[in-house]
Amino acid sequence: MNISEAESPYGIMAKTCGYEDKKRKVTYSFIDSYHSLCHDKKDMILGQIEACERLLKYTEEYGRDEIDRQAIESEIDELKMVLDLIQ
Repeated sequence: MNISEAESPYGIMAKTCGYEDKKRKVTYSFIDSYHSLCHDKKDMILGQIEACERLLKYTEEYGRDEIDRQAIESEIDELKMVLDLIQ
């Protein structure tokens, strides 16, 4: 018998977009999950921070662009500030 888990352990995936001459942005994709309707604002922001931290790790690991790293770090700082404001 083969048993697999269909639900992803991560609820949100982050990626950068934009051109080199313009400001890079971080965009998010919501991964399908069974409990996607049960998230509040705090859960969403925590998921975005987690997704950005994973993206930052991959960016540093694979030697990606410095502009990407700065955009991700800026996004993490902004999300942490918003999280502090809503708590």
